[in-house]
Amino acid sequence: MMTRMKTPARGSLAQGERGVVIVPTYNESENITRIVPQILAQDPRLDVLVVDDNSPDGTGRLVDAMAADEPRVHALHRAGKEGLGRAYLAGFKWALERDYAFIFEMDADFSHDPAHLPEFLAAVKDADMVLGSRYRDGKVTVVNWPMTRLMLSYGANIYARAITGLHLGDATGGFKCFRRHVLEAIPLDQVRSNGYAFQIEMSFRAWKRGFRIAEIPIVFHDRTEGESKMSKRIVREAIWMVWRLRWWGLTGRY
Repeated sequence: MMTRMKTPARGSLAQGERGVVIVPTYNESENITRIVPQILAQDPRLDVLVVDDNSPDGTGRLVDAMAADEPRVHALHRAGKEGLGRAYLAGFKWALERDYAFIFEMDADFSHDPAHLPEFLAAVKDADMVLGSRYRDGKVTVVNWPMTRLMLSYGANIYARAITGLHLGDATGGFKCFRRHVLEAIPLDQVRSNGYAFQIEMSFRAWKRGFRIAEIPIVFHDRTEGESKMSKRIVREAIWMVWRLRWWGLTGRY
């Protein structure tokens, strides 16, 4: 059984610490050149790492052009489309090889508003991980989703909480900030999920290690450019993965 990890004192975020926002992409050329400058504008301590899965629409080439002009922009190119979870894991490992104190997850399609980033930076002063929540204190802050998609997402969170015991309003949310030591404590090579279940698994592993998780409200906007990556396979993975997490929790294999 894992024991509670020793964490930094509350309020320990220093002005000199730096963070990196990891943005996975596949065919996001319509969004990437707009969202990267908006991320950088939120705080001078933030860099951006775009993890591109060899997008046919040239997203990776656009990021390379931005990186050539802006040292705070970085690109990590992968050979092909391998999924959301694998992209984030590659980004985490890249960030941990460098001197970043906090590491973000963020979508490229503006469903996650860069304007929320300063709120994460404020909240992480008193937490080990901060989650941007669409479902907090009984409020739903989702814009332009069809009712069927909203019901699927909301129901998935109820299901995940009931099976795993994870006490988060938005366990499937993908707008996150980790302190470095959280990702160092999680065995990244053992993370199994790749779709939206990846978000549940990472939060579950952090929670089981005793890390302090804070939720802050965000407004989530449906994408206006590009196509959703949701699929039946991703839904099926999430359905069975929460039972595996429950078993891992009971046997201390997290």
